[in-house]
Amino acid sequence: MKVVIVGGVAGGATAAARLRRLDENAEIVLFERSGFISYANCGLPYYIGGVIEDEAELTLQTPERFYERFRVQVKVRHEVTAIDRAAHCVEVRDLDSGKTFREPYDKLLLAPGAKPTHPAMAGTGLEGVFTLRTVEDTLRIRRFVEERKPRSAVLAGGGFIGMELAENLRELGLDVTIVQKPRQLMTPFDADMAALIESEMRAHGVALRLGHTVEGFAPAGDGVQVLLQGEAPLTAGMVVLAIGVTPDSRLAAEAGLELGLRGSIAVNDRMQTSDPDIYAVGDAVQVRHAVTGQPALIALAGPANKQGRIAADNICGGDSRYRGSQGSSVLKVFDLTAACTGLNETAARRAGLDADAVILSPMNHAGYYPGGSVLTMKVVFERGSGRLLGAQIVGRDGVDKRIDVLAAAIHAGMTGPGLTELDLAYAPPYASAKDPVNMAGYLIENLLTGKVRQFRLEDLDALPRDGSVTLLDARTPGEYSCGHAEGFRNLPLDSLREHLGELDPAKPVYVMCQSGLRSYLACRILAQHGFTCYNFAGGYRFYEAVMQERRPGGAAFPCGMDQ
Repeated sequence: MKVVIVGGVAGGATAAARLRRLDENAEIVLFERSGFISYANCGLPYYIGGVIEDEAELTLQTPERFYERFRVQVKVRHEVTAIDRAAHCVEVRDLDSGKTFREPYDKLLLAPGAKPTHPAMAGTGLEGVFTLRTVEDTLRIRRFVEERKPRSAVLAGGGFIGMELAENLRELGLDVTIVQKPRQLMTPFDADMAALIESEMRAHGVALRLGHTVEGFAPAGDGVQVLLQGEAPLTAGMVVLAIGVTPDSRLAAEAGLELGLRGSIAVNDRMQTSDPDIYAVGDAVQVRHAVTGQPALIALAGPANKQGRIAADNICGGDSRYRGSQGSSVLKVFDLTAACTGLNETAARRAGLDADAVILSPMNHAGYYPGGSVLTMKVVFERGSGRLLGAQIVGRDGVDKRIDVLAAAIHAGMTGPGLTELDLAYAPPYASAKDPVNMAGYLIENLLTGKVRQFRLEDLDALPRDGSVTLLDARTPGEYSCGHAEGFRNLPLDSLREHLGELDPAKPVYVMCQSGLRSYLACRILAQHGFTCYNFAGGYRFYEAVMQERRPGGAAFPCGMDQ
């Protein structure tokens, strides 16, 4: 059996190695258009910033080492230009010599990945305007930074690449501006959670121009002028287009294979295309979203590696199945970590799900152990069933641990209350006896069983301030004096029972505290005295963090406290 693989990064290289482990006699030929295989896409911004110092560290394998270990013929700088399905062969161009030839196959695996989204706009070919996808792109950008020493950079796009590159360029001393058409960074996060990320970026000197559209580029002396729709242009020493990626499916389309979302390659759960002898994996393929069951595009290294392994199994006569992607991701944002999995609340509702969410801000480990820090967690679930749909976490330490537990819970089809039963490791330096994941489960359980009702940040402006409802802040007077939501009267939790007679049971009560715990306790007291009570999700800490980001100038906390 002869297998030809197109593309040698995550999915293609993984498939090649798995094929050899399963079939020592197969002939395996891998073509890669760039000059490198099996390289770490996710590490590219960190080489530009000098965190990864050695260029060789970016490539996990070389063609020579790959052949020595797996006896796979790897041909870099070879571009597959066409597929002849009837003849079972591909046309290949040697990019160094310009020569073309045909390569036969019994089975063909397409792993072309995705290409940077390159909108039709003027000036994208200017010197100083870059995209970042391959090792060659990285080397060009780093060489430009070292030789030209630009003092500023504009990044068009606020996704993973834009965020990582912004941090690395900022650490090199450049003035960095991110221009993003959506009014938030990191659209896998809901806007309220993204506000925490935006605050960290601004705190480290990254300028954000959210809700603005780049229309093109023009020369500007030694730099580049960034043209904005309906606004004055920006000028920078360099520009990186990081708007997103588009499935690189030209070969499949021209060969007449069935396509999916945004021109992606349609595959079944065996990673097989509409041609039974052609498989496809990685960023170019349409997959099933593991939460909704709907078609999705999820361009991540983890799914690509899994798909490569599954395709290889099936090419060798097995019956492996890909069950779907849920988009688990983690990102370093200066001193913070941001992570998400599954659906955010916006996407869940867009998918037609009756979604709700809990927001909590527990410590990452036992409060009495030194060095603790706050995690802000948003866990999305389905009303009625309680099925977990997604989660987002922003914090300093312990974020990756919790998001992985929640990702596993979502994959297993668990409900929110099921999180309360998870037996998670505990020691004071690492966690609390009731882990933040358990706490999220308790919050969801309380909502589903009616022990508490909640109101959200988006509900605040609509609350009447005419006395028809009671608005309470259950924090201490000192906390209250450092800042409070408009119209909320201070009545500390520990004094609440003594002041019940001052409250009208006919009026609904809306309670806020610092994290949501004291307001929950207040609601339990009030409910048992005949009041209808609503607890504010996330607490004042979350409210102030989000509202600070939305204020012009991002005014700091009034008392300079760690809210």
